[in-house]
Amino acid sequence: MKTIIQLIIVMLIIPLFSQAQLTLETCHLKARENYPLVKQFGLIEQTGQYNINNARKGYLPQISVSAKASYQSDVTQIPETLEQMLSQMAGREVAFAKLSRDQYQAVIEANQLIWDGGVISAQNKITQTGAEIDRQKLEVELFTLNERINQLFFGVLLLEEQLKQTELLKYELQTNYNKLKAGIQNGVANQTDLDVLKVEQLNVQQHETELKSTHMAYITMLSAFTGMEIDENTSLEKPQLDFSVLNKTSNKRPELELFDAQYALFENQNLLLNAANRPRIGAFFQGGYGQPGLNMFTDGFSPFYIGGIRLSWALNGFYSQKNNVAKLELGKNAVDVQRETFLFNTNLKMTQQTTEIEKLKALMANDEEIIQLRTQIKNAALAKVENGTLSTTDLVRELNAENQARLSKSLHEIQLLMAICNLKNTVNN
Repeated sequence: MKTIIQLIIVMLIIPLFSQAQLTLETCHLKARENYPLVKQFGLIEQTGQYNINNARKGYLPQISVSAKASYQSDVTQIPETLEQMLSQMAGREVAFAKLSRDQYQAVIEANQLIWDGGVISAQNKITQTGAEIDRQKLEVELFTLNERINQLFFGVLLLEEQLKQTELLKYELQTNYNKLKAGIQNGVANQTDLDVLKVEQLNVQQHETELKSTHMAYITMLSAFTGMEIDENTSLEKPQLDFSVLNKTSNKRPELELFDAQYALFENQNLLLNAANRPRIGAFFQGGYGQPGLNMFTDGFSPFYIGGIRLSWALNGFYSQKNNVAKLELGKNAVDVQRETFLFNTNLKMTQQTTEIEKLKALMANDEEIIQLRTQIKNAALAKVENGTLSTTDLVRELNAENQARLSKSLHEIQLLMAICNLKNTVNN
């Protein structure tokens, strides 16, 4: 007999260990990995890198090639009086060649930036900050997945608890049905009492069918979100009751990092604004071949080159400097307002969730005692039915009341776990 009992225990335990234990954290992680939008991170990274590389190429020599052909209505000439004067002085005829009115030139020019006032550096910072803003916007959107996963995960747990209580109620009804059936044979009960229990059994079966359908729908949605194979045999692991979150005040939501990135963007735009109003220094080199060359008095084609240092300073940016700075300050002030609004709403939500947790803790303190009292009342009602002093309808009412008490306890436990997880999600802590 002992061996048989041990075998039965082993057979009951093995399936429990064979079932996959799926945690809430795993669902969060898998949902993030499976969500199509996560692919956008790679695109943002690549786009940002391309933009930065393009900006850095501003330090490379800028080479240009140009060519032109022209015809002039007139050209520079030496006055004849000067030629005569020079001829008399030299004792021979002095004559200067006349320039051609058709001129040709091909030039290669290279410009090397030496100092741009910090424009390229500021552009790189703006590009990096813009990419960070895009990343944080994605983080904010992906973070909302956690709340949806929480609803599905705890929805499955709650439905499973309801199904367990339904099974207990079915067992209780069947037990009493068997007793009443035996009572009819002994003449201490009638068919009407039996019919009342049968109707209640059918009602419970209908309710169980609805619960199973909803349970399967929740599992299907959870499977779709996480990309995992989840079915009715998958065991969801209940999170541990962790009240330490009630003592944590730090907020690590991705929205705050988004606000920081947006604020930094305005700061970097201000750097670019100042850099654009500074002078630029660069070296240049021109090499060409044309007619005429640099010596305009030499007719014909000849090579030439020019090299040097160039300084340029555009002063028109100072006209709108004050207004542009004021616009950037308004942008930073708008970010500050958004941050304050978000923190206000988050703190309000934290207060509501903390109050909900305390309420559920108080409700759970009496759940067990209510179940014990309901069980006692049910047992007393059962004894009265067997003695013929209480109707079966009253017994059904007491059975449902006991079942509701057990269901309320399970409901409060799941609600408390969900409230704690929601509070953790609210502060991302």
